[in-house]
Formats: sequence, structure tokens, C-alpha cells
Amino acid sequence: MMKSKKIGVLFGGLSAEREVSLKSGAAVHLALVASGYNAVTIDVGRDVAEVLKHEGIEAAFIALHGRYGEDGCIQGLLELLQIPYSGSGVLASALAMHKLYSKQAFAASGILTAPFRCYRRGEDVNLSDLPFGLPFVVKPVQEGSSVGVSIIKEEAQLADALQLAFRYDEEILVEQYIKGQEVQVGILEDRPVGAIEIVPKNEFYDFESKYTDGMAEHIFPARLEATLYEKAQQIGLAAHRALGCTGYSRVDLLVTPDGDCYVLEVNTLPGMTALSLLPEIAAKGAGLSFEALVSCIIESAHLSTKVN
Repeated sequence: MMKSKKIGVLFGGLSAEREVSLKSGAAVHLALVASGYNAVTIDVGRDVAEVLKHEGIEAAFIALHGRYGEDGCIQGLLELLQIPYSGSGVLASALAMHKLYSKQAFAASGILTAPFRCYRRGEDVNLSDLPFGLPFVVKPVQEGSSVGVSIIKEEAQLADALQLAFRYDEEILVEQYIKGQEVQVGILEDRPVGAIEIVPKNEFYDFESKYTDGMAEHIFPARLEATLYEKAQQIGLAAHRALGCTGYSRVDLLVTPDGDCYVLEVNTLPGMTALSLLPEIAAKGAGLSFEALVSCIIESAHLSTKVN
């Protein structure tokens, strides 16, 4: 159906993840064209509504990351313009991007997530007030790609970590550090398609590890015994559904030696670069080439709000 429409690949944008989005969008655009779609790239700025109308865009592949792209903003605009788009709708996107609200949704669904406290700018963060001790993680509430994230092992590191996190948001999470395997579950068409294990060269799977070749080892399938592997996949699917996600997503987990699976977050617009995990999971777990994955995603483009 989508091959008869003019598709806009929305990339770039205004967030701290702009450079990654440019790479994702470029890869997606090449894949669409190679598969016979009529696709153009659109670098998203504040005039995007006018550009979409001027270009005559009939469907959108959202390759944005971070604020204004993953948080429901662009999805809401596309709903108003009645342009079908890839990925999750407005509410699911907003919930997944907001780490506090997504953790609350996980808890309500019985999904395990690390204990935490939320702080707004200006509030004091006292170690004695936390229900857990060192080490812990400090992160902005609404950023992706591990932007602004720090692991705190001693009190002297806290001030700098708070300053970094508050650079990106008015709210932050202070979260108990969970030691475990970093496992990512790919979800496509409402089913898990595999789980990959990440072994970063750095202390954790930070921005550099995610987007620098050679900075992380990818192991597929994740080194989990069969029952635990299936458990991780089903928890990933449960987290995807708890937020009301549609189309596709990548769910980040920490799996402890005791077999507990802690959900870190659901990425409703996971990276689509040469180093990105969802394309690797789809290829190895479902036998989908990058072009086939991109085609599958755009063919599921939708509007969640129907207007007569």
C-alpha cells in the first residue's frame, strides 16, 4: 500500500540526539528507495508542518530520536495533519520517553524495575534519604541514548552528576544500580523477535559505546539459559504492551545472576544505524534484512486518531 504514497523520512530534529537521528534517517531512506518506495528525507525543524504540506508527504517514517521526536510531539502533529506514521502513537510515545511515568506503568503491570527517587531542579538530593545505598545511577527523566547518565560510586561524584543530568531536564531520576547482563529485546508486530546481549568496553552502555564501532560486543542470542531467555523476551513484550506501544520497539533489560529481569526502558524509535541493535536482532532472530525490516515498519504506518 505504501509504495503508492510519497513517504517522508523524518530525521535530524532538535534534540541532543540529532546526529544519531541523521544517521538513522539516511540509512532508512536508502533502504526505502532500494525497495522501490518513493521516499524523501526531511530534516525536522520548527517549520516541519509547512514542509510536510509543501512536499506533499502522504506517510511518514519517523527516524527521530529524543525530545520532540520520541515523546509524542511529532506524532501529535502528524495526527492533526492526517499523515500516517510509523511506530507508536502519541500517548505510548510520551509514556515511553518519560522515565518516571513509564516506571509507574511498569510497576502497575507487575513488571520489575529498579527502585528510584525522582527530583526536580532545586530539590536537595541527600544520600540519607535514599532507600538504597551506593552505587546508584543519575539520569534525566526525558532523554535517550544514555545522554546525561552517570553511575555514582562515591558521594564526591554526586554534584557533577546532578549538574550533568539537570543540563538536559528539569527532572531527574536517582535509581538503584542493578548489576546484571545488559540485554535488549526486539519487538516487531507485537511479538518478540530475539534478545541480544551487550558487553560494553566502558563501564556501562553509554553514548560512546552505542555509537562508536568497536566499543561494545554484541552477542546474539543473549547468553541466557533457554527458560530465562524466553522469560526476558516475554517481559520485553509485556513492557511494550504496558505502555500501549505499536509497530516496533526495543526494550532494554538488566538480567541478574538470580534470573531477575529489570526493565530499564522501552525505546519506541530505536536506532536504525549500522551499529543499531534492532536491525541486528531482526536479522539474526527473524531473518529480516535491513530493507525488509524498514519495509515492514513503513507498511504498518497508521493514524491512532480517526477523524471523519
